[in-house]
Amino acid sequence: MPTSMRSATAVRGRRGGGKVLPEHARAANRALVLQALFTAGAMSRADLARETGLARVTISDLVAALIADGYVIERGVRAASGPGKPAILVDIARDGHRIVGLDLSGSESFVGAVLTLGGEIVARHAVPVPADHDEVLEAVLTLVRTVVADAHVPILGIGVGTPGVVDDRGVILAAPGFGWAGVDLAGRLEAELGLPVLVANDANAAVLAEHTFGGAGDDMILVRVGRGVGAGLLTGGEPLTGARFAAGEIGHVTVGTDGGPACACGKIGCLEAWLAVPALTERLAASPDPDAVLRDAGERLGIALAPIVGALDLSEIALSGPAELLGGALAEAAAETVRIRTLSTSHDGVRVRMSAHSEDIVLRGAAVMVLSDRLGVS
Repeated sequence: MPTSMRSATAVRGRRGGGKVLPEHARAANRALVLQALFTAGAMSRADLARETGLARVTISDLVAALIADGYVIERGVRAASGPGKPAILVDIARDGHRIVGLDLSGSESFVGAVLTLGGEIVARHAVPVPADHDEVLEAVLTLVRTVVADAHVPILGIGVGTPGVVDDRGVILAAPGFGWAGVDLAGRLEAELGLPVLVANDANAAVLAEHTFGGAGDDMILVRVGRGVGAGLLTGGEPLTGARFAAGEIGHVTVGTDGGPACACGKIGCLEAWLAVPALTERLAASPDPDAVLRDAGERLGIALAPIVGALDLSEIALSGPAELLGGALAEAAAETVRIRTLSTSHDGVRVRMSAHSEDIVLRGAAVMVLSDRLGVS
């Protein structure tokens, strides 16, 4: 299977500078048509020609091929508004295929879902997170088999959001929480199910969902807080993965010189030791002043984010995780700290907000990965 089918790197991939072959041009035009329909909904072939800038004969050929492949359907005629034959509307066959998404970031359970091409969840399943690292992969396989069996229509692909550092082939280079190092999760799932699989870090998947379904801008960071802390980055609408696929791994950045709690990685005062849900919940339970605990955690988050905002000139920060912990005092303290520690003329307007899709954001991000890789839309 081609590498582009194996990882999330293909999402909004940058164009190469080589010779454009006819099959590449056709694939690009096909993606233009599907993107237009995905964004705007049903339209006529003439509308598509105007929207994409492609010739009408090209549009007719592409639409005919997409209908034959089951990705586009005719929706009937547009209501007549003048003389002449009413136009026939076409749209993505949103119910003709399903996407399977897996979210492996939960502290208590792994969650899988069947999603429509529009990112809506139509079926959901979960399995407990095993205590024994040796049983984690089998739990994932059990979950994905159950979800695939519940799709009932052809599956476009499988997207997986997982903790850890994931390379461009869907290999998990390091996921200490699972005891994984060099685990080819994409390859294992493809061999098991015979379907295209894309795997990404859970925060990198989440930021794609925030951009596609949450209306976020093109330059942002999404901080995912759960059993650990990670971040997904977009610059110019492109996902930023880094030279070693570890962009956004902010959980083990030391956020103070005043000591702090011990981290599972062996260091003292990592952001994750202050902000991860288990650690933060434990400190809140032991403190007579919960608001002070939340503001302190928010300040530590702001310390970690300020240089990233300054270096990349980001316009917004989205927080994904338990709203009762991250919203309010914590988010306010993070925003205040970022503003204090960055150039005021450029970054006073940086937004810090809760994601609108926190509960299902990784699942929906997994759907975006598949849509982009298989249909060229996002």
